[in-house]
Amino acid sequence: MIFSSILFLFYFLPAFLIIYHLMPHKYKNYWALAASIFFYAWGAPKFVFVVAGVIIADFFIVNKIYSSENQKLRKQLLALSVFIKLGLLAYFKYANFFVENIDWLLLKFGFSEMSWTKVALPIGISFFTFQALTYSVDVYRKVHAPLKSVADYLLYILLFPQLIAGPIVRFNEIADQLEDRKHLETYENKVLGFFRFVIGLAKKVLIANVLAVEADHAFALQATELSSNVAWIGILAYTFQIYFDFSGYSDMAIGLGRMMGFKFPENFDNPYISQNITEFWRRWHMTLGRFMKDYLYIPLGGNKVGIKRMYFNLAFVFVVSGFWHGAAWNFIIWGAFHGAFLIMDRLFLLNFYKAIGKYPSILITFFITIIGWVIFRATSFEQIKYYIKALFSFNNTEYYLNKEFYTIGVFAIFFAFLTATNFGKKVQDFFFFRGTYSSAQLMIYFIVVVLLFTLSVSSLAASGFNPFIYFRF
Repeated sequence: MIFSSILFLFYFLPAFLIIYHLMPHKYKNYWALAASIFFYAWGAPKFVFVVAGVIIADFFIVNKIYSSENQKLRKQLLALSVFIKLGLLAYFKYANFFVENIDWLLLKFGFSEMSWTKVALPIGISFFTFQALTYSVDVYRKVHAPLKSVADYLLYILLFPQLIAGPIVRFNEIADQLEDRKHLETYENKVLGFFRFVIGLAKKVLIANVLAVEADHAFALQATELSSNVAWIGILAYTFQIYFDFSGYSDMAIGLGRMMGFKFPENFDNPYISQNITEFWRRWHMTLGRFMKDYLYIPLGGNKVGIKRMYFNLAFVFVVSGFWHGAAWNFIIWGAFHGAFLIMDRLFLLNFYKAIGKYPSILITFFITIIGWVIFRATSFEQIKYYIKALFSFNNTEYYLNKEFYTIGVFAIFFAFLTATNFGKKVQDFFFFRGTYSSAQLMIYFIVVVLLFTLSVSSLAASGFNPFIYFRF
């Protein structure tokens, strides 16, 4: 079940919200947990029992970490907690990848392949593994006390708004809200949460889904079929598809959380207006970037080491970040690609960008990002090579694009770069970050949201094409 589906919009969500808001406060967490388990079990009925079992066991391990005065025991228990979670991730997400690569080596040396039954990839495993890691580490560091109830810990990990596509909500950011959020369950939060949800829905359905058609077409072509203009159309379509899809899902999650009284962190901040790759990673998937910084980069020494070690830390963190996105070599290469540009930023590129000014820097950074998306979207080394070659071969062919694609493409470019201007920032602040609204402003917002919701539902009803790109991750 995905957010941008008729089943979710007209059955699951209304039933959940009606009961949730009629229920006494002391039972709301239990209802949210039951709904979240049902939501996850809809797509992964067998795996939900594995997840629940691991979470319950981890709850008691972490409680022991917090209560123990023996530092050696605390470290051992933390290692056990981390090992269980990463072991779960390694088996379900990466076992197939490692076996496939071992088989490749065995065949190269004349041996037979290993006998192996492929493991199915559970939805959202990367997101809830990282959230569970923050629980163990934050409690170990005594950033926050552990939760008093195992049901609250289950809810933290399985809470359906952010379960399958983020944002990554760190334990210390939401711990107090899990136990008491009455002060956030206001009429204003419920209304503005719904508005935010609809904006995210429109980004996903009205923009990302339309662009996905051309992206899928271009990346399905073989080397002999791919001309330069089609390659550019395909990668530009994917560049905006992945942004509006991913940020749209984050908006929907933030909106759903707000309707329930939760305050989730922002996950995107107009990444395509970045003036360098360092800035891009402060704006793209921000919760992942902060996680990698606080739980991996800084423990490795961060910037407080020698220059060579610092560059190694940067490269290592981004290779890990790439591998987190998916169990394939192209994701590792993509992470290394971005890591290399982060290092070059520190070596000389930041000075170069400063010299050429804001808008040329945005264009160059956007171009680097596009090439990175080729690596990310490709399914093999061969495709990476022939797709990038096609981009610069200039062997154009006649290719028809319908008016809907052109129209949506213009909207995608406009909204992706809107906040590069002061006017654009004001528009964004009005719809996303304004604290209070006058009656007239609220009416304008309401009209826009009703229009977007109607168009989104009409599009879903008229088309069966509603891709969920996170199945790969």
